Parts: sequence; structure tokens; C-alpha cells
Amino acid sequence: MDREFNEDHTPLAYLITFRCYGTWLHGDERGSIDRHHNRYGAALIPADKKWRLHNARVLNGAPVRLNKRQRALVSAAIKTTCEIRKWSLYALNVRTNHCHVVVFGNVRPGKILNALKANATRALREVNLWPRSDSPWSDGGSKRYLWMERQLRAAIDYVELNQGDVFPSLDDIDI
Repeated sequence: MDREFNEDHTPLAYLITFRCYGTWLHGDERGSIDRHHNRYGAALIPADKKWRLHNARVLNGAPVRLNKRQRALVSAAIKTTCEIRKWSLYALNVRTNHCHVVVFGNVRPGKILNALKANATRALREVNLWPRSDSPWSDGGSKRYLWMERQLRAAIDYVELNQGDVFPSLDDIDI
């Protein structure tokens, strides 16, 4: 039986998503959000080719795409962060332009998001896979609360099975 909510009003987990810098700009055909369009159920900012082109021109660098080795290192860093902080990691998928993590920790999801991004960046820098002083990540990220077991199952399925072309297991890559 699916519980509607935990008795103590704590979510079961969070679906955390963060993108690589410059890979989804305002005006993109997929829509976007900003601080004025970031309410649950609110409409996305519609596509606008001129605005997207403007945003592409003002980027501080090229859009970031993670290669196979970088993805493996980011994956390992996220797993290590969860282990050290004793967070429950349910699912993880590091893509070339974004990361999805289904995780629970007894802290606000923003703290989880920031820790995952910071430790992934640190891990990349330690082996010179990110030599720049700026971050490889876009500002912010998505933090969805998963209150019900069916939401948790759906998020895990989404992260593990519904990400387009399936990459080989990152566990087999030598980092």
C-alpha cells in the first residue's frame, strides 16, 4: 500500500537534477525556468530563438559537456559524498550535460545539491579534469520532493531507465 505521507512529514527522498554550464539556456525550445517562473505547476518560459541566441553569445565560456572519464569521476564523487554524509542514494545517472540523483539526507535538498556539485567539481580538479577556476555546473538545480512511495519508484525508474540512449555502466571505467 502506498503511503500518502511519512508520519513525521519528512519526504522519502529528493530527485536532484543539475545541469552542466551553458547546456540549457533561456529561450530554448524545451522551455526554461527562472526565479520568476519557478513555482510548482507554473508554465515554463516559452521558446524564443532570439533570446536563446543572445544568451549563447553572453556565455563566459563554451557549454560544458562531460566526457566518459569526467562522468565516471562525477559519479564516484557523488557516491562518496553520500557515503561520507550517510545519505541514502537510491539512483544516479551522470549524463554528458546533466546529472540526476535520487537521494535522501536529513538536511534540506539545497544543501544536498550544493554538496554534490562542490564535491564533484573538487574531484574533477584533483585529477586535472577541470582545470578552470569557474564551475562546470549551471547555477542552481532542481530539487523535487518525493513524498510517496510511488513517486520514489517513478523517480528511480526515470533516472535509471528513461534517459535516452543508455550509457555503459560507469563502474567499469578506470578513473
